[in-house]
Amino acid sequence: MKFFPTLILSLIFSLTAWASQPSIYGKNGVVVAHDLEACQAGIEILKNGGNAVDAAVAVSYALTVTHPQAGNLGGGGFMLIHLADGQKVAIDYREMAPGEAHRDMFLDDSGRVVDQLSVRGGLAVGVPGTVAGMQLALDKYGSMSRKKVMKPAIKLARQGFQISYDLAYSFGWLNKAAEGFNETRRVFCRNGEIYMPGETFKQPDLAKTLKLIQKKGNAGFYEGAVATALVKSSSSYGGMITLADLQNYKPQIRKPVTGNYRGFEVSSMPPPSSGGITLISMLNMLEPMVFDSVGWHSAQHIQILAEVEKRAYADRSVWLGDPDYFSVPQEKLLSKEYARLRMTDYDSLSVTPSDSIYPLNDRDLAGIHLNGHESEETTHFSVIDQWGNAVSVTTTLNWSFGSYVTVEGFGFLLNNEMDDFSAKPGEPNSFGLIGNEANAIEPNKRMLSSMTPTIVSRDGKVVLVLGAPGGSTIITTVLQVINNMIDFGMPVHDAVNVPRFHHQWQPDVIYYGPGAISPDTAVLLKSMGYELTPRYGYGEVNAISRDKIFGGWIGAPDLKTASHGAAY
Repeated sequence: MKFFPTLILSLIFSLTAWASQPSIYGKNGVVVAHDLEACQAGIEILKNGGNAVDAAVAVSYALTVTHPQAGNLGGGGFMLIHLADGQKVAIDYREMAPGEAHRDMFLDDSGRVVDQLSVRGGLAVGVPGTVAGMQLALDKYGSMSRKKVMKPAIKLARQGFQISYDLAYSFGWLNKAAEGFNETRRVFCRNGEIYMPGETFKQPDLAKTLKLIQKKGNAGFYEGAVATALVKSSSSYGGMITLADLQNYKPQIRKPVTGNYRGFEVSSMPPPSSGGITLISMLNMLEPMVFDSVGWHSAQHIQILAEVEKRAYADRSVWLGDPDYFSVPQEKLLSKEYARLRMTDYDSLSVTPSDSIYPLNDRDLAGIHLNGHESEETTHFSVIDQWGNAVSVTTTLNWSFGSYVTVEGFGFLLNNEMDDFSAKPGEPNSFGLIGNEANAIEPNKRMLSSMTPTIVSRDGKVVLVLGAPGGSTIITTVLQVINNMIDFGMPVHDAVNVPRFHHQWQPDVIYYGPGAISPDTAVLLKSMGYELTPRYGYGEVNAISRDKIFGGWIGAPDLKTASHGAAY
């Protein structure tokens, strides 16, 4: 096993090919997230005696202020918790379909999917879960009051923060894209007077909303003035969310899915996330492979991972959905025996065409060629505290700025998560992913997700906390970071920041980021029968790893996207 010995050598002697020293070290606690302000909000809570769950709630609310593209009150997500005593918990605060939603709501009279209907405007909005999810996490596993953990976010909204170049650029883009969404342009674009980098962005409407939640909890969001305005704003753009939908929303505590990879326990999110099962399925397929003589990102390495990824994504397309509505064959998909059978047709010298790979080996469920938009606008953050409690959180509005609908007078955007359902079983969604009956639209159902908050442990102790945004690339991104560390001995900072690639079964293409595949490797892969397509954007991995030299923790933000970390 290479993980810890190689990590120690690489840090002390800089002997690995990727050698670089970790940029963030904390003896007591670490937070890694998209924005520095959000990291500082979490560290403030940790320094004041809060645990990792308290800090995670603080970070989540802070991202609502500083990262409106994905941080949210009007969306949802998943929280994975590994407590120091070994207890593991998954909190599902994924959005739900409104009570009036129906299977064919995005189809025209001819049964064809209506373009953009599931991604823009009120009909795209699922019932938000973030506020209820944060409250559940705090009530069950936190140690601080809601008043304390929300204080940093309220301060950020009231006093403002300095707008980064990337956020200013996003606001400028939104000003053009959100034509017709007047409240969104008023709040985030000053009605066309674009914010410049370095300006202070204050959000008094959002501060008012956060203050109501701080005072009243769920009742400050799912009832009263905020709820009424949410329903009105959504319905004015064609939405169907009702006050009853908001009042009936409940987050769920679920059992994480777990697997074992080369002696490490991998815990991740269960359905309605597809992430955990798909990740562990891929690791099970990889485990018999020997990487000692395989070069990192050589043709052999890329071929192995691509073949594993396409098989797991084929299963994902049919067999994963909301477990409260669909019987997911979880035990089979997580079994090592099934993984072994899945790879019996693997040929190390050539490609296995995707059209010969069937979900759960069922020929009647052969895939459909598809293509679609890939979005990076989800956000992930990781937290560890002085006691060894770890939290991994992925949260989203789906597309950047969600549905473009801002709740009038309250300063927050609504999601467009209804696009993550199968608008028409067998048809791709905007991420190019196939969905079938398991993910068909039904009232009050949770839509399938690729979000994959993950925690790796050994002998009951956390060694790695990670996750990523990135649509359909999330799961393969998390897989490759784990593969980089365990099989190639990379320190966490390098495992996060080296280039990545992706295969999702359909279309039958290996997508690769800048520097991920060398020209000579590309020639070899093409000779084996692979189609290669360059693409930019492979998520934003925000990870934390146990430091085996000095004790404490190493934070690894994804520098490709200017992510941040803080520690103490």
